[in-house]
Amino acid sequence: MDGRAEPMSDCVLCNEHGGVPVWHDDRLRVIMPPTHGAGAEPDYAGLCRVVWHAHVAEFSDLADADRIHVMRVVAAVERALRTTLRPDKINLAALGNMVPHLHWHVIPRHRDDPHYPAPIWAARQRDVPAPVLAAREQAAAQVPDAVRAALLDEFSTTSNH
Repeated sequence: MDGRAEPMSDCVLCNEHGGVPVWHDDRLRVIMPPTHGAGAEPDYAGLCRVVWHAHVAEFSDLADADRIHVMRVVAAVERALRTTLRPDKINLAALGNMVPHLHWHVIPRHRDDPHYPAPIWAARQRDVPAPVLAAREQAAAQVPDAVRAALLDEFSTTSNH
């Protein structure tokens, strides 16, 4: 496949941004959850998603050049999160079980987050003090600029934002 399938009328990622836009090019977009309300991820400030624009379900549906492009973007986003948030670990996930549209979750993890060391979708193990969450959210405000800078560095162009 070439990774340029037609949009699906019942796919949320075909019909909506899926979050707050951070960066995009002609093939994909980087988004963050809203800070409040539906879709917010208050326990994981700085979480980003890399979403392929066209409706494809699997990574192997993409052409070789598109797979390389996606992974370059995922790696740049990961570097931006590591630099900005200093997490203990970054998790990368491309599940698509609930939304079968190719997208990667780039998730900053801290040893004291609610689910660590389990995946963020596992049973909650602890609460994080509000001041810690607030400090992480404050640091995450720098993530969009850091992501754009990392992608600018990765692709050495200013036409993709």
